[in-house]
Amino acid sequence: MDVFLDYLIQNWALILVLLAFVVMLIITVFLDKKTIIRMYVLIAVVFALSISVFFEFHLADLNQMTNVRIVLVAIRYSTIPIIISLILFALVKRTQWYVTIPALLLTVINVVSIFTGIVFSIDAEGNLRRGVLGYLPYVGVGAYCAFLIYILIRQSNRQASEIIPIIFLAFSFATGLLFPFIIGKEYSKIFCTTVAIALFVYYVFLILQLTKKDALTGVLNRQAFYSTAHNNNKDITGVISIDMNGLKKINDTLGHLAGDEAIIAVSSCFTKATKFKQSVYRIGGDEFIILCKKTSEEELLKIISDIKKMVFSTRYSISIGYSFRSDETKDFDEMIKDSDLMMYEDKAAYYKQKEIKEEQEEKTVED
Repeated sequence: MDVFLDYLIQNWALILVLLAFVVMLIITVFLDKKTIIRMYVLIAVVFALSISVFFEFHLADLNQMTNVRIVLVAIRYSTIPIIISLILFALVKRTQWYVTIPALLLTVINVVSIFTGIVFSIDAEGNLRRGVLGYLPYVGVGAYCAFLIYILIRQSNRQASEIIPIIFLAFSFATGLLFPFIIGKEYSKIFCTTVAIALFVYYVFLILQLTKKDALTGVLNRQAFYSTAHNNNKDITGVISIDMNGLKKINDTLGHLAGDEAIIAVSSCFTKATKFKQSVYRIGGDEFIILCKKTSEEELLKIISDIKKMVFSTRYSISIGYSFRSDETKDFDEMIKDSDLMMYEDKAAYYKQKEIKEEQEEKTVED
């Protein structure tokens, strides 16, 4: 009973965070079922690790059951990279199961270390010692963390509202790697709490971001556009208006699923062509706007050129227009109108050219 109370006292904050996490997952409507299940598995693993770590240090304080304790050390060293791989598996879209292979290999090495001491061992006085591969678990976890942060940044819209939570997650992981060398083994007692809090905070940020994102394409939605347009348009120097050509025909002939695939394909071109200072918004069915902050006209034209090249490499077509201002003398609403006007002119020219081409083809067939 005393041991149980000691566990509760040491891990009560962790238990509350994990329970809050479970409640959030139960009431959430934004994530798909598969992702939610992965998050539940992650929560269960973190909770199980906290129990294992508690008993490991409890036995160390008593200096008893060395054989059991070294198994618990192996579990701790193995579970941490597994947790990070599960985070990667849960948070990153289209991640495959094989991201867990390095974690499983580290697990095998840790199990071998129980008998050989190549990673860790316990001496006669009950002290934990590092073996020749003693830093391997930290290297493995560090590699996983770096890869996770890289993928999250790459898949983000590169807005401060998305980058800041990722930085927070990176900071949490960095402390998890460095504090064992600064604080010592005692940090292992709060590692699970650190991970749980970091994940919960990031999850809250994620939910908030999902309210600003278009569900189909992952770019920012109409609500986010209005928020930026009305509250934070002073730094916007360029506007790019984009509209797909022929989406109705795709929907009518191939179905709406094909139409969705077309929208996803072109939106991917827009996000690839833009950088940190530009934001892509889907404001209608096939209508997009890119707002460019502190972007020169040369950079603006380069973005447009890159978009055209990327879209040309697909089987789809777009009409595009833009507006630029070097200072605030041009009203933002006027920029939107000018950009839309240029886009509509481009669309009219596209259909005019298409009509001429079709007439020529018909004439060639008749001849």
